[in-house]
Amino acid sequence: KMEAGRGGEGFPRLRRGLREGAEPREPPPLQPPLGTAEESTAAEKTRKPQPRLNIHSAFWILASIAVTYYFEFFKTIKETIQGDSWWFASGSCLLAACLSVAFYCIIYLEWYCGIEDYDARYPVLIPITTATFIAAAIW
Repeated sequence: KMEAGRGGEGFPRLRRGLREGAEPREPPPLQPPLGTAEESTAAEKTRKPQPRLNIHSAFWILASIAVTYYFEFFKTIKETIQGDSWWFASGSCLLAACLSVAFYCIIYLEWYCGIEDYDARYPVLIPITTATFIAAAIW
C-alpha cells in the first residue's frame, strides 16, 4: 500500500515527469515541412471555398427573424417614431452610417471590385464601422 504524497508507481502516467528521480523526457521530433511555399499556396488556391449560406448562418438568420417577430420590433419602432424621440433619430443615423460602410465593403469592394482583402487596402474602414455601430448601440 502506498502513502499519499510519496513517489512510486501509483502515480498516473501523466505525472511521471513530476516524480522524484524521474528521467527527463526528450521533446518529440520536429516534423519536416510539408512542402515549399509555392506548393502550400497552390494547395490553398485549389481548396474549395466554403459556401456563404451554410447551416450555421441559416440558424442565425432564422433566430434573428424569430426575435424580431417575438418582440414586435416594427410595432415598437413605429411607436417610437410617432413619439418624436431624438435619441432614436440620432441612433438610427449612426446605424445607417455603420450599415452603409459595411455594405460598401461587402458589396462594392468585395463583390463588384473583387478586392477580398479590403481591410488591408483600406485599414480605416473597419474601425469606423465598429465605432459607429458601438455609438448607435449606446444611443
